[in-house]
Amino acid sequence: MKYNFITIEGNIGAGKTTLAHLLSKRLNARLILEQFADNPFLPKFYENQQQYAFPLELFFMAERYKQLKDLLQTKDLFQNITISDYLFTKCLLFAKVNLPEPEFQLYQKLFDIINPQLIQPDLLIFLHAPVSKLKENIKKRNRPYEQGIEPEYLASLQDTYSQYIRQHNIKTLFIDATSADFLGNEAHLEAVVEALDRDYGEGQHILQLP
Repeated sequence: MKYNFITIEGNIGAGKTTLAHLLSKRLNARLILEQFADNPFLPKFYENQQQYAFPLELFFMAERYKQLKDLLQTKDLFQNITISDYLFTKCLLFAKVNLPEPEFQLYQKLFDIINPQLIQPDLLIFLHAPVSKLKENIKKRNRPYEQGIEPEYLASLQDTYSQYIRQHNIKTLFIDATSADFLGNEAHLEAVVEALDRDYGEGQHILQLP
């Protein structure tokens, strides 16, 4: 395996956690999953975004930092590969969408202090799906507080992610997940596993699923 630390990213409902679980089993990799259910501000945020956006994003940043710092500094003799279902920069991308400008400036200062202390992934797998597909997946997984997410909010996150990937020359495997079925279609998972054995340069590399 050419990559020791692989991160999977994408919009809400893109299928990050499903793919992370499957890859970790297949590659006998250590798994780091976003602990979103522990955030007490999340259900409140979807009811009143203006009031709860700042504490929501601060809590997420603190939790992600602690989780990544703890796990990535602990050597595991039996698992050389680590797979995460989030990129720490996600903090900044969501904050950009959710926070008013003065709060975002403050948040960015905190992020800039913390981010250099973390190990960055060797490869980013980015799952891209249209908003209609994201809404479908969100409805299917049935987390009550997510059901009212507006398509406009998802579209705004989509734009922020796309802009970030275009502007930063991070090594990225870009997958169109519109028709992806990693759980039900073995060939889709196999295509990703095979792709992880290739060397990639900086920037985006498109993986077409069979």
